[in-house]
Amino acid sequence: MATFALTRWPGLLPPNFSAAYALAFCAGVYFPRRLAWWLPLATLLATDLALNAYYFFGMGINAFKWTQLFNYVSYAMLIWLGKNFQPKSSLLSLLSGGILGAILFYLITNTASWFFNPFQNLEYTRTPHSWFIALTKGIHGYPETWQFFNRTLLSGGLFTGLFAGAMKLTCPESQAEKDVPESEPEEGPKEGQESEA
Repeated sequence: MATFALTRWPGLLPPNFSAAYALAFCAGVYFPRRLAWWLPLATLLATDLALNAYYFFGMGINAFKWTQLFNYVSYAMLIWLGKNFQPKSSLLSLLSGGILGAILFYLITNTASWFFNPFQNLEYTRTPHSWFIALTKGIHGYPETWQFFNRTLLSGGLFTGLFAGAMKLTCPESQAEKDVPESEPEEGPKEGQESEA
C-alpha cells in the first residue's frame, strides 16, 4: 500500500497510467474479507485528499470533485470482481480479470463524466453519439480519451501481472498447502474391539 501511495506522486506516471485498478482487483483476490474493502479504499481516499491539497495549495485548483465518487464506485466494483477469483487461479486468468477491471473502470468513469457533465462541455449532449465521443475522442482541446483508455488497459494488465506474479512467486508453499486436501486420520481399533492379527 505504501508503494502504491508513492506511485500516485504527481507527474511520476503518465495520466491514467496507474496501479490503482490492479490494486483494487488484487485486493479482492488476495486480501481477507473486510481488509479487502477498507484498506485499498482508505489508501485511495488518503492519497486523493493529499493530491487535492497539493493541487489546491500549489496551483489553486480544487481537484476533488463530487463526480470523483464514481471512481470509488468503480474501485469497489473491481474489489468485488477480484472476490470472484481465487488466489490459486492461473496467472492468465488473473491477468484477464485485471484487464476486465480496467475496462470497467474506464467505462464507468467516462460514462459518468459524459452523463453528469460537471464542466458543462458542449460535446456532451446525452445522446448515443455524444457518449461514443466521450469514450473515444473526448473534449476538444484535450488529449483524446482513447489514449487514456490505452494507458488504463496497459497499466491494469501490467500491474495485475506484477502483483499476481509476485504473490505466486513469494507464496508457493501456502498455495501448495491449499491445493492438497487434508488426509483423514486412519481409524484405529475402537474401544472394546480387538484388532485383527
